[in-house]
Amino acid sequence: MRHVFLTGQPGVGKTSAVRGVASDVQAAILASSLNASLGGFYTEEVRSAGERSGFDIVTLSGERARLAVLGRDHPRVGKYTVDVASFESLALPALASSKQTPCGIHVIDEVGKMELFSKRFFPAVLSILDDVHGPTVLGTLPILKPGRKISQVEQVSARKDVLVLELTRENRDEVRRELVQVLLEHLARGGGEDCFFNASKLLPFAARL
Repeated sequence: MRHVFLTGQPGVGKTSAVRGVASDVQAAILASSLNASLGGFYTEEVRSAGERSGFDIVTLSGERARLAVLGRDHPRVGKYTVDVASFESLALPALASSKQTPCGIHVIDEVGKMELFSKRFFPAVLSILDDVHGPTVLGTLPILKPGRKISQVEQVSARKDVLVLELTRENRDEVRRELVQVLLEHLARGGGEDCFFNASKLLPFAARL
């Protein structure tokens, strides 16, 4: 496999797992002679007076932009209004920066309904996934309710170079440990063109799609 995505029920800790894996891999890189780097972005809740008031996206280098806030305007997901322009202002450059990290890991959290209101987002994701000289993607996908489909999520899940892992409260710590080890071994081999990671240790956690 070349790329790995985490899925799971809302609140199970997909973003926390991705951030934890990225942090552990980055620490190992800094403590070693590995010539590799990390890029990309994750989604973070914004809270006010103890209540969730929206979502930001945050790059691994610490830049931040609004993704969604409480509101009635469109486009909307539930009670949140998506700020497409703000999202694109940071997410698209973060995706484009993958060209600067051909031997590394690129985080995309997540390929979901809010992000997909941007018409430019998914083509940029596919560009990274298709790039044989590019980084390995560590991403997240939502689990959809029965009868509901998002074609872009299905398209990512169906790729032969993508492994989708299902995160649960019971397995999330083990998934994090195994994924860190697999990615570090992958980076130690040099990543890059035609360098697929050994997925055997991760197959017990593979999602049934």
